[in-house]
Amino acid sequence: MPFKNVLFEKVDNLGLITINRPEKYNAISLATLSELEELLEMAASNEDVKAIGITGAGNKAFASGSDLGEVKDRDLRKALEPIIQGLADKMERTPKPIIAAINGICMGGGLEVALGCDLRVATPNAEFATPEGKLGIIPGGGATARLPRIIGRGWGMEMLLMGEKITAEKALQIGLITRLVPEDQLISEVTKMANNLAKFAPFVPQTMKAIVNFGMEASLAGALMFEKYAQGALVQTEDKKEGISAFLEKREPHFKGK
Repeated sequence: MPFKNVLFEKVDNLGLITINRPEKYNAISLATLSELEELLEMAASNEDVKAIGITGAGNKAFASGSDLGEVKDRDLRKALEPIIQGLADKMERTPKPIIAAINGICMGGGLEVALGCDLRVATPNAEFATPEGKLGIIPGGGATARLPRIIGRGWGMEMLLMGEKITAEKALQIGLITRLVPEDQLISEVTKMANNLAKFAPFVPQTMKAIVNFGMEASLAGALMFEKYAQGALVQTEDKKEGISAFLEKREPHFKGK
């Protein structure tokens, strides 16, 4: 079915989802969220997609935030619904790695979508902020929980309390993003990352993602125990035997997801 607010294309092993509201700086409406969730499920179920990318149309914004026209009339009942939190939760539970390709403004609800991704890559013109305090509200899409976990309590509190923009260079320094690339190389860089992930046995990225997400919430002892049991499961797969055999025989492995 055609989508009004988002686009999808497959580039090599990457399933690329584009928020397509450039005239609104890719502000995230409820309709956009619904389409994002639908495309996310579609990409996750596509066996030819090894990683999912999310970006914004144009060169001005990844996503400028929630659509303020809708937020203006949001009451307590609506505010208590998951909305962006629900999308970010689904992104974390999606077995395939998800990469945010950030070009331009990434603020408010847009930043919260990026925080739900596993990896974040940005261009030099990217800007990040949680400006909700200046509007008389607080973030409601997960920033108060995810941002300090990703960049640490100090910088998390700095961004949340001050509401000031930070540059892509600063975002790289504090670990909000992990790669900074020229604007014309953004999608090609994310595609390269997806192609690299495609070389792994299918169980590996999804297991790694699950272990990290669980481990961040568990005790150290619990996280380490989960890691050992997950490793114990993978060493019994056919792909493990193929991977080690290929390495010893100096050839490319042929993984089957078994």
